[in-house]
Amino acid sequence: MSQDTALNALMTGIGRQARAAAKVLAGASARTKNEALLAAARAIRTNRTVILAANREDVAEAEQKSLSGAMLDRLVLNEARIEAMAKGLDEVAALADPVGDELARWSRPNGLDIARIRVPLGVIGIIYESRPNVTADAGALCLKSGNAAILRGGSESFRSTAAIMACLQEGLREAGLPAEALQSVPTTDRAAVGILLKMSEFIDVIVPRGGRSLIERVIAESRIPLFQHLEGNNHTYVHAAADLEMARKIVVNAKLRRTGVCGATETLLVDKAVAATHLAPLVTDLLDAGCEVRGDGATQAVDRRVCGVAEVDWATEYLDAIIAVKVVDGLDEALTHIERFGSHHTDAIVTNDAAAAEAFLAAVDSAIVLVNASTQFADGGEFGMGAEIGISTGKLHARGPVGVEQLTSFKYVVRGTGQVRP
Repeated sequence: MSQDTALNALMTGIGRQARAAAKVLAGASARTKNEALLAAARAIRTNRTVILAANREDVAEAEQKSLSGAMLDRLVLNEARIEAMAKGLDEVAALADPVGDELARWSRPNGLDIARIRVPLGVIGIIYESRPNVTADAGALCLKSGNAAILRGGSESFRSTAAIMACLQEGLREAGLPAEALQSVPTTDRAAVGILLKMSEFIDVIVPRGGRSLIERVIAESRIPLFQHLEGNNHTYVHAAADLEMARKIVVNAKLRRTGVCGATETLLVDKAVAATHLAPLVTDLLDAGCEVRGDGATQAVDRRVCGVAEVDWATEYLDAIIAVKVVDGLDEALTHIERFGSHHTDAIVTNDAAAAEAFLAAVDSAIVLVNASTQFADGGEFGMGAEIGISTGKLHARGPVGVEQLTSFKYVVRGTGQVRP
């Protein structure tokens, strides 16, 4: 058997098992699914030393390959991050079960009773890079929403992903559910991704989560519908009516709390009307905190440490301690800049002008828009969803944080008393 044939057989087997498990999971009670989630959380806590050991091997190999600082930050696990994964499973278990919810119900003049009922999507394929905690988050959300899942983490987190997946499957088995309901692709062969994207007979939706090259490949090759998780080229706009102290706290947090997350601000826009009072403190705060600032002429003039900015910077998701800064002439220019260079992910305005805030919220066509808050709140957990698979920047079916409700569809249930159509 050739290597290609063997890989196709492996992936087909995974797909077939997932489809069979999805049928079982769709009919599982909320209590059973919650038991599996809580058991998986216990397994993660019990096996934390195993997970940490696997992660150390992944990190050592990544360092040898000179992975960027941002990628390493996403990859590294520690006691706190492992506890956060386990806590996330507990929180998802505590969420209401969306499956079976009656979304709407009405009667027709002929007596037909019609209801729209929430149902699982089926089998979800998830392709992601670096962050091994996505394994736990994605697995938990799929399980809670009654979906089977096939996860393909990045090669750099292969051992970590396998160790976490073993805990999730332990939870499934303990609750009497098929372990095949959650599976990770057991190979780092990049060809496996290409096969996964064509497995439309087994997979109902693909969720890609990673850099531009991964997303572009998935969009180009997939024969399966996508929840697009495009890059987070996010903006914070400090409006003319912004409180300076509030703006300083928000800007530093939005950029530097964690630079490697998709909710990090990548471009700071400062209104010309307050540039004389606000620009220097904002730029100095960033520079003093270790952030590289690439700015336009006005920004460079306030501090000699500011680097020049190129056109490409406005469209760049750095995922690092780098930010582009521009002075804009009012709300309209800020909106124009965001529309031209943004990725429709997350954008924020800092202002005490309620009318300006509402105009910003209405005009910015992004999945998440904020007023007087850090873009780092772009997170399903922070939205009360327990966790998220990603931030969808598309407009069909799901947009913004993809949680348990977004991983369901619906069907129409029609009850009659013998009606026939004339």
